[in-house]
This record gives sequence, structure tokens and C-alpha cells, in this order.
Amino acid sequence: MPEHGRGVVELRIPSKAEWVAVARLAIAAVANRLDFSIEEIEDVKLAVAEACTNCIQHATGGDQIEITCETEKSSLTVHVKDYGVGTQPEEIQSRRVSEPREGGLGVFLIRSLMDEVQYDVHPELGTNLVMRKKVSA
Repeated sequence: MPEHGRGVVELRIPSKAEWVAVARLAIAAVANRLDFSIEEIEDVKLAVAEACTNCIQHATGGDQIEITCETEKSSLTVHVKDYGVGTQPEEIQSRRVSEPREGGLGVFLIRSLMDEVQYDVHPELGTNLVMRKKVSA
């Protein structure tokens, strides 16, 4: 059985819908290195796809998306960063898992699929989304 130590994988994709599949494949390969179930890997893939789609739809002016995956023995942390303008910090931070809103289902979905979700939003510099999924015991 492989050792599940700490590792970092970085990926930059163009901020275009046709590149989201590349992000999904990359995150699946990284998540597969940990002891996640198939369902948990699918959850992580969907959360990353939603995060990338949000970057493409809501961050005007950003031409790329940076995805950083950090693996540890018991968790996977994924950073999705865009450099676009247009996100309102209070709108994202105030959303709760139990409150899906029209046009905001991506944020709702991400929060429901991942164990921890944090947004660092700067209206002029972009958004850094940090998501963590813990390996089930």
C-alpha cells in the first residue's frame, strides 16, 4: 500500500468552460492517492468543477484559474484562485448550507460537499476559495 504523505500539486487553467474537465481529472487523480471512497472523490471533483465554473461566470477580467491541491494523510485541501473582479465578499460569506439561492447554487453545493469551506475575497484582486475534505475513518 502506498504511503500517504504530504504533497502539493499545482495546476493553472484558462478561465474558460472547456478547461473545467481538465481540473476535474487532475483533482480525481490527486484525491485517488488518499483513502477516499469513490463517492468522496466524486464529491471533490464536483466541488472543484463548481468552483471553477463560478470563477468563469462571476470573475470578470480574470484570464486564468489557479488550483492548488495539498494532500496530507487524513485530508485534501484544494485552493481555487481567480484574479477577476466582480465577486461581492458579503454575498459569499453570508451563504449557509441550508440556504440555496437562485444563481448561487454553486456555493451551496460546494459547502454541502466539502467538510470545510473558506472564501478570501478581494473585490479588485480576485477570490481564493479554500476547500478541505477529510478522509473518512
